[in-house]
Amino acid sequence: MSHRHRFAPQAPRALLLAIAGALALSLGSIVPALDGAMSARATPSTVTHAIALPPPPAPAALAPRSDWQTVRVASGQTLGSLFADLGLPASTMHRVLEVPEAQQMASRLQVGSELAFEIGADGELKGLRFDHGDTQRVRLAVSEDGIERELIERPFERRVMVAGGSITSSLFADGAKAGLGQGVMNDMVRALQFDIDFAQDIRAGDTFQIVYEELWREGERVRDGGVVAVNFVNQGRTFTAVRFERDGKAEFFDLEGRPLRKSFMRTPIEFARLTSGFGARRHPILGRMRMHNGVDYAAPVGTPIFAAGDGRVRFAGWQGGYGRTVVLDHGNGITTLYAHMSRLGPYRVGQRVRQGTTIGFVGASGMATGPHLHYEFRVNGVHRNPLTVTMPKPEPLTGPVLAEFRRATAPALAQLKRVEGFQLAAR
Repeated sequence: MSHRHRFAPQAPRALLLAIAGALALSLGSIVPALDGAMSARATPSTVTHAIALPPPPAPAALAPRSDWQTVRVASGQTLGSLFADLGLPASTMHRVLEVPEAQQMASRLQVGSELAFEIGADGELKGLRFDHGDTQRVRLAVSEDGIERELIERPFERRVMVAGGSITSSLFADGAKAGLGQGVMNDMVRALQFDIDFAQDIRAGDTFQIVYEELWREGERVRDGGVVAVNFVNQGRTFTAVRFERDGKAEFFDLEGRPLRKSFMRTPIEFARLTSGFGARRHPILGRMRMHNGVDYAAPVGTPIFAAGDGRVRFAGWQGGYGRTVVLDHGNGITTLYAHMSRLGPYRVGQRVRQGTTIGFVGASGMATGPHLHYEFRVNGVHRNPLTVTMPKPEPLTGPVLAEFRRATAPALAQLKRVEGFQLAAR
């Protein structure tokens, strides 16, 4: 807003001089009179007037302060115990659980998960943040009027990495020396588990080269993203696996485009030690020679046991000296048996299971001297050695799909060659 000021025009000069003269005469008579009056006062008097002042303005209302507290979930904690530890009532938690993403978060809460709570000065919950899947974060604003939900997209950046090493002590120790985490090494084992028995085939001097992904977000490394391609030289034989997505599902293939996933896994347990092979042996408890119709793998109690192939549960329960046992029927006369479990998996007789599904856990039930898996492979009721029985090969890719496979996997194979070259130069 602008203000305008208006000024009057100037008076004639003669008139101004006349006014100035009159003022001079008036002041000449006033000043002596004032001087006399001031001299007549011996003591000046002071008059005080009480003036009512308006009340001071009220201070501006301060916004209630709130703080964000980040909590990392510890072993045994639940969403309810987290709310209780922060002094938040269960009624507030039940309101939060009306949000679908919060229900999913509470049911899948894992050790190490992070949740952020915004707590007001009054001790009430004002907000809650948590991750929903890998690429989203949920933020809830809590008030008396309800709960507002906001989904924040947090996409990953995938970075391709290469590494290589050789076996000198153990697979995981040497992987760590090459800068590889356990997740990458596990993925490599899963890719090659149909061709290499990592429990007994690994030798000092074996080498590996891996192309893998790291997942980054907002400039920070989050975790490993899995193996893209791998070369593993085992006892002089080279095995290669490359990842390719077919029909929306990622699988591992060899260089000719043949799926590496066989009808059956050689070893239905990870990183266990073979303690007894197939054939005649002296029974460790009975003390007499008898046929050992399977193979034994020693492993800690609770180690997961996998279905060696797709099939249907024929038996799940206690079976004499086998203890807790699962028998799978894979069709075409093939069955597999898994014995001495500490506990069974969630599957019951008649249910179908997929290859690699956890069907039980290692134990020492029945006639066993220690925790281990006893594994049998039968064809039309005849026991076969699981480590040497011939497994049927799946059909390779053909036509346009094979051409797309070669195009898509070429960069990863070039990276493998590069890291292999580095290793050869370093020897």
